[in-house]
Amino acid sequence: MVNEKVKCENCGLEIPREESLTRDGKALCEDCYVTLSGRVQTCDPWAVRAAKEFRKDSGLEEAEGLTEQQKAVYDFIKEKQRVTPEELYVAFQLSPQELENLVATLRHCELVKGQKEGAQVYLTLF
Repeated sequence: MVNEKVKCENCGLEIPREESLTRDGKALCEDCYVTLSGRVQTCDPWAVRAAKEFRKDSGLEEAEGLTEQQKAVYDFIKEKQRVTPEELYVAFQLSPQELENLVATLRHCELVKGQKEGAQVYLTLF
């Protein structure tokens, strides 16, 4: 059908069918497709191994080799000793996906870890 519209199954945006993209059987707008495709897995043993080997082989310690944004988050956690994800959202004005990817990278480098206390999860240095 010409000019047929579909709703993005992630955000609900109405888009022309021919502009929709499919991921895991869902019709998505381009923004949601890119966001979902760019997700970094937090608990990924191979990513941890690769990051550790790379950092070791390159002689990188602590925040060396991180992007400016990664360094800023690492230093923020180091200064506060433990923070909630919500504190990072506010302090750095990142989307949940951006923050999740950034923290996953720091976890892969074994610089930051999650620590649960009761119902609350805190991010601390490794």
